[in-house]
Amino acid sequence: MLNLIGVYECKMDAKGRISLPAALKKQLAPGMDDAFVLKRSVFSRCLELYPMQEWNEVMGKVNTLNRFVKKNNDFIRLFTAGVKLIELDGATRIGISPDLKSFANLSREVVLSAHNGIVEVWDKLAYEDAVNVDGDDFGLLAEEVMGGKNPSQNELS
Repeated sequence: MLNLIGVYECKMDAKGRISLPAALKKQLAPGMDDAFVLKRSVFSRCLELYPMQEWNEVMGKVNTLNRFVKKNNDFIRLFTAGVKLIELDGATRIGISPDLKSFANLSREVVLSAHNGIVEVWDKLAYEDAVNVDGDDFGLLAEEVMGGKNPSQNELS
């Protein structure tokens, strides 16, 4: 899995294209010649940009689902709804289709948030709302999600 990191503020042009920042291009360099996959996020009003290697790993898991189980078939259909194959243009820009742009309510100001092998594409104001949570709320979430993990005996936090 790629360990992508960083949050980048960008501008989308009138044709729905976003130039990838240099720091992000450097991290994506091993797969820049391959296509990418752009899709709707499952949990948020943003988009997810997958390097092809990451997409193939995710689809490997999805493809283990039995399509003759209705719930599985419904999930696969919804998960892959609006999926687009994306190739970078000569200026290393990604193009956002009108349907995906509409889904994520993207305006000219966008944020690319890289983590866990993908790059989320957010409208800037929506991203700020999503990450602007009370510190105590985040602390409780961190405890709930990560608190059950036991660090090694020699680790201190």
